[in-house]
Amino acid sequence: MAFSKKRRIMLTAVATILWMAGGGYAGDESATSPPAEKPVRAARSVHLAYQAPDAALYYNEVTVEQSQKGSYFCVCGFNHGYFGIQERNDDKVVIFSVWDPGRQDNPNAVEEDRRVQMLYKDDAVKTGRFGGEGTGGQSFLTYDWKAGQTYKFLVAARNSDDRTEYAAYFYLNEESRWKHLVTFSTITGGDALKGYYAFIEDFRRDVKSVSEVRRARFTNGWIKTGQGQWMPLTRARFTADGNPLMTIDAGAVEGGFFLQTGGPTVNQTPLWSTMDRLPQGITVPEEFATDNR
Repeated sequence: MAFSKKRRIMLTAVATILWMAGGGYAGDESATSPPAEKPVRAARSVHLAYQAPDAALYYNEVTVEQSQKGSYFCVCGFNHGYFGIQERNDDKVVIFSVWDPGRQDNPNAVEEDRRVQMLYKDDAVKTGRFGGEGTGGQSFLTYDWKAGQTYKFLVAARNSDDRTEYAAYFYLNEESRWKHLVTFSTITGGDALKGYYAFIEDFRRDVKSVSEVRRARFTNGWIKTGQGQWMPLTRARFTADGNPLMTIDAGAVEGGFFLQTGGPTVNQTPLWSTMDRLPQGITVPEEFATDNR
């Protein structure tokens, strides 16, 4: 299935945002400087751009196989936000963020009625505003996730006039239950869920992080349309930010796809390739009850 012009623009914008957030060269303003004077600061950000219709629910799973300090594994990215797990310097968190409308980087300069609104927050979740890569609302749940374990994520969308409400749910493996983290509302003009993606980002950006491997499998992805039909995410395009390093790779695995970046990674799947996942290992996430909202 070919990308629409609008879809291609959206994916380019996502890659550009990640690049502008600091994944490029130190002092990138001088493109003519010798590479030896401008070492690459971070491993390249790599993405999966899923192909699927608009939806009310977006479900995906991740199994981190190799992580490092300063790693973000986005599991449920969409056109107005992103949802995943991070390994920071001293802890690990689940993070869900939603953008304000418009193009700006100062969160305090956005008029109150155009800001992301928080409609619900679990007591264990911290929330705030962010800037520098667009502006919006963000939330954090401190959670000691483990490499090798599979974690489940789900975003539920509901329209309310010219806004869309995005509810983030994370499955607590040790308690065998879904946890509703937060619900954010943002001005969308009535958008449903769309523009699905996942990615791995090295946000430590200290030059040394370039030599470290980050790898994860993104599996059993699904969307549920507004008409109630579950549809699997069977196709994805392999993309990356503007960092020129080719120590990146992606491919199909049982039930999904993998992404890898950094260190001795050997590129075998060409960038911009469209991949179809292997058919095994997929299960409709019927255990999620939409009335939990």
